[in-house]
Amino acid sequence: MEWLFSYGTLQKTKVQLDLFDRILQGSPDALKGYRIAPIEIRDAAFLSTGEQKNQRIAIRSGHAKDIIRGTVFEMTEEELFLADSYEPMDYKRIMVLLESGKEAWIYAAVVTP
Repeated sequence: MEWLFSYGTLQKTKVQLDLFDRILQGSPDALKGYRIAPIEIRDAAFLSTGEQKNQRIAIRSGHAKDIIRGTVFEMTEEELFLADSYEPMDYKRIMVLLESGKEAWIYAAVVTP
């Protein structure tokens, strides 16, 4: 199994059902040393799913006081690849250590917007 930390659209029930044909099991968690920044999505494939062009993206700040709260979901490797295909090209999947001690994947900024 894989862990994926979401702070945005992957927390939505409709997105989960559309992508994975099920509702994911998850629990609240947090990521320190990152902050949320606005980003304008230009990825046509992502926008074609009905999502808004104005989204949020995680950016590493390195400051312990910065924290992102979200949900860590348990999923299969195949589901993780489905999530990869859903996320806009402005996002990169990286491994992080969550406040709970879990190592999880997160979609973060490729470059600072």
